[in-house]
Amino acid sequence: MSFSEKNKYKKLGYSIVFDALGYVSFLFPPFDIIWAPTAGYLMTKMYKGKTGKIAGVIAFIEEALPFTDVIPTFTLMWIYTYIFKTEETIIEIKS
Repeated sequence: MSFSEKNKYKKLGYSIVFDALGYVSFLFPPFDIIWAPTAGYLMTKMYKGKTGKIAGVIAFIEEALPFTDVIPTFTLMWIYTYIFKTEETIIEIKS
């Protein structure tokens, strides 16, 4: 599974599916034992760099804690990445 930056709406679709998978633990609580580390790993693969690593840790904690699965972590990260986050500008100084 490749998470390229080319199609952001495909990544949104994956985010919604992954958030929906988090709801499985309401029906089958032991699912969190498998899903929490998987969610953290998938988050770091979907979003590169420091923000992806931080989001991965947050996703892991959110999925591991009971009754926090209602938070759509993947979708919120997509919104942050593609709507709120501004492009980082690199200023090159020539001397």
